[in-house]
Amino acid sequence: QVQLVESGGGLVHSGGSLRLSCVVSGFTLDYSTITWFRQAPGKEREGILCVDRINSVTVYQDSVRGRFTISRDNAKNTAYLQMNNLTPADTAVYYCNVGAALGSPGYWGQGTQVTVSS
Repeated sequence: QVQLVESGGGLVHSGGSLRLSCVVSGFTLDYSTITWFRQAPGKEREGILCVDRINSVTVYQDSVRGRFTISRDNAKNTAYLQMNNLTPADTAVYYCNVGAALGSPGYWGQGTQVTVSS
């Protein structure tokens, strides 16, 4: 059974930083695509950053470019999202998805809440 457990969310002031973790079990992250998504209140879930199986990174949201960094630690089977210079617009539930590929939606975590106060 595949499980993803996100953590690291919380309440932070504008300009602050957080690092989200996504610990994966039952599925090997090596050579897997990892994507971080977020869903703000009243909005649809949106992709933020993706790292593919050869560690090529795609930024889906220009608003996070230069502030957010996606990474993985294959030895720990864990994905990370480092978020710096946070703003209230970054307030959302953040989700990680692993293993998505053509014909496969991949696996999702339960999400972790990030709230940025002004």
